[in-house]
Amino acid sequence: MHENLLGGPAPTLLPDDPEPRELLAQGTAPADVAAKYPTSSLAWAQLADDAFEAGRVVESYAYARTGYHRALDALRRNGWKGHGPVPWEHEPNRGFLRALHALARAAGEIGEQAEYERCTTFLRDSSETAAETLGLTAGSRARRPPAGTIPGPA
Repeated sequence: MHENLLGGPAPTLLPDDPEPRELLAQGTAPADVAAKYPTSSLAWAQLADDAFEAGRVVESYAYARTGYHRALDALRRNGWKGHGPVPWEHEPNRGFLRALHALARAAGEIGEQAEYERCTTFLRDSSETAAETLGLTAGSRARRPPAGTIPGPA
């Protein structure tokens, strides 16, 4: 992390919640992980990615929205005031960032342009690294995260 010299809010760093991440990495079904850890935005983001990849865009949107709202709750509990950096480099933040990306992607697919634009701007404002890593570059549409950014069986 770098020191914020612009006087904006400090980066929000969510506390580690390793159990859901480890279960997903071991190949546990994301639905089982979300049922056991319903506050895990990472589990909901994975469900959203899987549904999107299978062509179930509305289902992906619903999963992504759930993960997004779970993450907003966690961010607020950890001092976030509605804006400021949420660094991708801090692994516990990735569930939020992935859910936000998934929400943008699904919103774009169903033609909800205002939501797509709001979410893509929010993602870039939260973490430009996340936007780039997840494939959201200037002028591009949100897409499935590249291999290696999603926990899964080794």
